[in-house]
Amino acid sequence: MLTETELKRVLARDHGRLSKVLAALASAGEPVKVRDIALIAERHGFRKMRAWNVSSILATSRGKAILIGGYWEITEDGLEDVRALIGNDKTRAPVPPAADLRAEMAKIADDTTRAFAEEAVRAYEAQIYRSAIVMSWITAMDVLYQAVLDTKLKEFNAEAKRINTDWRTAKNRDALALMKERDFLDRAVAVGLIGKNVKTALVECLDRRNGCGHPNSLKVKDRAVAHHVETLVLNVFQKFGAPALPPP
Repeated sequence: MLTETELKRVLARDHGRLSKVLAALASAGEPVKVRDIALIAERHGFRKMRAWNVSSILATSRGKAILIGGYWEITEDGLEDVRALIGNDKTRAPVPPAADLRAEMAKIADDTTRAFAEEAVRAYEAQIYRSAIVMSWITAMDVLYQAVLDTKLKEFNAEAKRINTDWRTAKNRDALALMKERDFLDRAVAVGLIGKNVKTALVECLDRRNGCGHPNSLKVKDRAVAHHVETLVLNVFQKFGAPALPPP
């Protein structure tokens, strides 16, 4: 979210400790260990953070950062604070892949799916790339679940039962989501919902989502996210997206 210049400016100015810690956390672009936050600040010319109790500062942030599995992650409320610090408001031009996803989002009639898409767009625009990958994949799967329900449910259940006799007939998205996503893609090919080449591209996106969805050392930048989002837009959202919402 922050350029190196913007982070250096925030750290050098007379902001409170929480503001500076949130800025360093936002610049990471992914969940990080507490020690890494101080290291980021130090690399940008601010050594004092090493002496701070960064965990305590974030723990009193009132939801602006959350701790999951030993990794700190900035929330949308925290990002809003950081945007205010750097004078970055919502008039900024959207990043192209996020703009593509936002355009497709406007065609999604289902509230739940559209909410997933909105989170993916906001994450990409804030340069929280791992979150953007995860949320855009969740959105795509939700669209595919609905496509099965609308057009291939009987065939899908029959194929699922043929492969696994313990499969319980699915009647809604929650039931479809009980199947492993890779198996779901295999069944989707078998019933003609998607082709084999599309499945191969989507499996690549699934593997990327899996890498980004758990704490690890994987790093991704804008080009990887752009490829991920473009694949989903072309092969899922544009093909299976719900009819456009009626005008207000």
